[in-house]
Amino acid sequence: MNIIITGASSGVGFEAVIDLCVSGKHKVIALARSQDKLERLLQISKDLNPDCTVYALAFDLVYDDHNALREFIASHFDNRVDVLINNAGVLINKPFLQLGEADFVEMLQSNYLAHVRMIKTVVDIMPAGAHILNIGSMGGFQGSVKFPGLVAYSASKAALHTLTECLALELVEQQIKVNCLALGSAQTEMLEKAFPGYESPVMAFEMGKYIADFALTGHKFFNGKVLPVAVTTP
Repeated sequence: MNIIITGASSGVGFEAVIDLCVSGKHKVIALARSQDKLERLLQISKDLNPDCTVYALAFDLVYDDHNALREFIASHFDNRVDVLINNAGVLINKPFLQLGEADFVEMLQSNYLAHVRMIKTVVDIMPAGAHILNIGSMGGFQGSVKFPGLVAYSASKAALHTLTECLALELVEQQIKVNCLALGSAQTEMLEKAFPGYESPVMAFEMGKYIADFALTGHKFFNGKVLPVAVTTP
């Protein structure tokens, strides 16, 4: 399969790319802002499977040219994308009364609009049976326990969850499935920023593997679903 994953330079995105590359069955375009971290990802992937096909591309989903990205994808993937994993995101941990409008704009740009742009960039070269997988958060999952300081982040993830449900309906005729995994904790840099000192029972590589597996097979069983993936609170 031809697979694109954003936010690939660290955390669960980094681990998901490695899991997808080990089998050697897929071509992967890994997107992130940090070229240095992407080079490390590429080296590890090649060490584990010298025959893997992975393109590590430094790209800012908010500010860089998506038309140029579309040309890169089309040329390296023969104009076909089977799976899009929208994993990129940032987090601000700050009480509501200390948040400025710029903080909310940053959260919405990075955690919601960036994914909207990615979907628009590739959706018309996704065949019937393709899968768009958005990576959400338990922070934005309706009815879940909420935590102080994460209002802007959680609200942006809630927007992504609703996008998932609506987009699945709109893409029925194209037979493109859309799902979202509302992740609980995994031991990543973002978790440390949200909950300093907390240790998750789930390692980043375990969650990365789960994401990779679901991206490949989850759309056979689900469409338009926001699925909680959490064993603890947070």
